[in-house]
Amino acid sequence: MLSISGPTAVGKTECSLQIAEHFKTEIISCDSRQMYKEMKIGTAVPDEAELKRVKHHFIGKLSIHDYYNASMFEQNIVELSSKLFNTHDLLLMVGGSGMYLDAVLYGIDDIPDPDMKIREALIRQHESEGLPPLLVQLEKLDPVSYQRIDRNNPKRVIRAVEVCISSGKPFSSFHTRQIKSRDFNILMIGLEIPRETLYARIDKRIDIMLEQGLEAEAAKLHPHQGLIALKSIGYREFFQYFDGKISRDEAIHLIRKNTRQYARKQINWLKRYKAMHWFNPDDIEGMIDLTKKSKQEVNISSKI
Repeated sequence: MLSISGPTAVGKTECSLQIAEHFKTEIISCDSRQMYKEMKIGTAVPDEAELKRVKHHFIGKLSIHDYYNASMFEQNIVELSSKLFNTHDLLLMVGGSGMYLDAVLYGIDDIPDPDMKIREALIRQHESEGLPPLLVQLEKLDPVSYQRIDRNNPKRVIRAVEVCISSGKPFSSFHTRQIKSRDFNILMIGLEIPRETLYARIDKRIDIMLEQGLEAEAAKLHPHQGLIALKSIGYREFFQYFDGKISRDEAIHLIRKNTRQYARKQINWLKRYKAMHWFNPDDIEGMIDLTKKSKQEVNISSKI
């Protein structure tokens, strides 16, 4: 399997399309937000022409009301790849969601399924009281997770508290950190460009999103703003504008600022992978050559 990763707006879509077309294969999306069918514009889902060029999996497969996580993604990838490798000797996994990439590379520990009643109660608590009270709960229930967790990520905090309550055990007790074996090897390619160029691309992408109707898309989703999926950049800022908390210009400024910050986090996450091969997104030939070489070096039904 070939994994193509990189920060938002770096050029993953066109790059992956050209490589998939060269190897006559299919693309598996590793973007945790492009899976939601109601969030097309704000998540930069490939357009109809791009989706027709190459078959994609996991694009628009969920509703914002559906529960989904990295563990479920891992299971779905394992099941799907076992089928697709019957007809393809190479698959492409494309996206910038670090947790989802980790799930495929290393596996996710077997954590109890969500208790939806507890989850819904915690989501309501978050909506009415914000994140601080949930963090206080987590610190009492599981000090280890409290120290490790991203305290600005409500989805992860809610999940940790929910598991603590439903299982009666610390969320951290389920983390064995044992790497799971796969029936395929993974070649990792990361896309990078100069930071100034990336920021310019981000600004251009946001301009295009606004022209395509991001504000109208966010307005339709505004009544559901409490859902975890809608905490995404591009929506949450417009929700603040719709609620009269900030001006429209401030919302757009925040979208640009928060997207740049998110891109930096993605880069830092991806830099952790020592096996990552870094390329400029325009170097399609170089990526194809590396992929061909890697296929020749392994002997697992030509799968990399």
